[in-house]
Amino acid sequence: MPRLLPPGPAAAAGRPLAPAMPRGDRRRERGGRARPGVHVYRNSSSAGAGPASHGKGRPGRPRRSAFQPFRRPQPASAMSPGCLVLLLSILGALGLGDPGPLEDVVIDRYYIPKICLREVQMGDFIRYHYNGTFKDGKKFDSSYDRGATVAGVVGVGRLITGMDRGLQGMCVNERRHLIVPPHLGYGSIGVAGLIPPDATLYFDVVMLDIWNKNDKLQITTLSKPEHCNRTVENSDFVRYHYNGTLLDGTPFDSSYSKDSTYDTYVGTGWLIKGMDQGLLGMCAGEKRSIIIPPFLAYGEKGYGTVIPPQASLVFSVLLVDFHNPKDGIFLEHLEVPESCKRRAVIGDFVRYHYNGTLMDGTLFDSSYSRNHTYNTYIGKGYIIPGMDQGLQGVCMGERRRVIIPPHLAYGENGTGNKIPGSAVLIFDVHIIDFHNPTDPVEIETVYRPEGCNITTRDRDFIRYHYNCSLLDGTKLFSSHDYEKPQEVTLGANKVIEGLNTGLLNMCAGEKRVLIVPPHLGHGESGARGVPGSAVLRFEVELISMEEGVPEGYLFIWHGDPPANLYEQMDLNKDGEIPADEFSTFIKTQVAEGKGRLMPSSDPEKVIADMFRNQDRNQDGKITSEELKLKSDEDQEKIHEEL
Repeated sequence: MPRLLPPGPAAAAGRPLAPAMPRGDRRRERGGRARPGVHVYRNSSSAGAGPASHGKGRPGRPRRSAFQPFRRPQPASAMSPGCLVLLLSILGALGLGDPGPLEDVVIDRYYIPKICLREVQMGDFIRYHYNGTFKDGKKFDSSYDRGATVAGVVGVGRLITGMDRGLQGMCVNERRHLIVPPHLGYGSIGVAGLIPPDATLYFDVVMLDIWNKNDKLQITTLSKPEHCNRTVENSDFVRYHYNGTLLDGTPFDSSYSKDSTYDTYVGTGWLIKGMDQGLLGMCAGEKRSIIIPPFLAYGEKGYGTVIPPQASLVFSVLLVDFHNPKDGIFLEHLEVPESCKRRAVIGDFVRYHYNGTLMDGTLFDSSYSRNHTYNTYIGKGYIIPGMDQGLQGVCMGERRRVIIPPHLAYGENGTGNKIPGSAVLIFDVHIIDFHNPTDPVEIETVYRPEGCNITTRDRDFIRYHYNCSLLDGTKLFSSHDYEKPQEVTLGANKVIEGLNTGLLNMCAGEKRVLIVPPHLGHGESGARGVPGSAVLRFEVELISMEEGVPEGYLFIWHGDPPANLYEQMDLNKDGEIPADEFSTFIKTQVAEGKGRLMPSSDPEKVIADMFRNQDRNQDGKITSEELKLKSDEDQEKIHEEL
């Protein structure tokens, strides 16, 4: 209702004069009787009391609740002021007599919103805009011209009686035309210089806000995650998005327009009281509508130019994440292998895959996208503290979720453009393998034949089958992919150290499982088809073995060599030994069990190497001066080698 400033002390003091009816011209107020075709607002109460909203009213009329759907007006009520004036003129022309002055307020509800959760009642605080005109259309006042809405209380004598009546039952965003007769307006006195005596007033009103001092916070849950392990409590730090509007839908602020969440503590006085209360009990990912009455918001002062005084606020809130400064990490064990012989400890080197998301599900990083595990030491400060803690105690092959509060992650500043400040991080982790730099080869005997008396030693020549894989089961290599078993001389640096160790002391026919740490495998760099720092799993089966010779030897005798070695080797006694005579002699020694060659898949090559070593001038024959035993060269008397 307009707050007019008639001449007098009130106007001079600069405060609005309450536009109540002048006491000297207050006429008897009675319910109007509708004339033919004319709808008036009937009110059973006096001007100061308004409709029966506090328990006293017309017998049989139910008391209105604070929230109820709007009631559609009767057809006769949808009459504009222009139609009413025209109708009154027609009645006079038909000789039905002058209908006389209006006895009550005429109301035309020309726009009613589809949803009306609340209607104005006696004692409600309201905010509204209006234009006030006379019958001829001349404007005498307008809140629009002042650039500010009008705020007031209905039914306590602060408004002229006609406006008190005309505003009751309105919904937010409803628009009404009101015709207020003089005795319900400013009467026979009027307002000097502004409203003449006995003036009928025409108001065009739009309702913007309704609240009551008994109102409470209105919270509506719009959506909520199925799983909610924890809800917001006082002293929690929250990150949320919001759209803020007035009750009529006018937007005043939005975090989305800033492309950043609003981050703050709850229950510590950093927020308006209504928002402090409205965030309590929320789950991460939950959406709420929170309607806050002015006394729990910005009250009589409002805020800047965007929130007027005494404004109810509507916030649509999406809680992105929250935590408490006292929080530690939270673990969810998604999948734990049945067999877990060992768990990771500080100092272990771990390889794992992960997906990293914010609490709202936004992916910020993934090792899978790079097709490469993340490899690091645990507990040495190479990764964020929360992950350092979260990886301790894992099993190989385990899947777990690690929820890390920001003070154990990237803190208030965040990192890059994907992890905002104060963000809670969620890592879904799959442990591929881990080891310690001091780990030996793990050997598990799967099968060992009975009567196993002869076992492999360094320099033995062996044939074996194997399957090689990563600890997550990824197949790397297999001897079964080839036509024959793998062949190798143990201790000749032909296989990785861990595999060589795992093949020692085996019997023919024995089966083993070997776990080889990377420092005994292919190291940090890996190899073709083998990732860096990978722990390898071998399934091995020893097919056969041949006793070897000491390192550096190609042939050894089982006993003492012949005393006249050169003469026996010179088969045709011509004083020189060509390659064919040398080969025949060595083969005879092996066949008679007097000596053995270094095990190899090609004995001819071994004998050829022996001949080249003795043919010192490389003339294709060995002389007596050239022939020397290895014992003569190395001064070793345990074995002699040619």
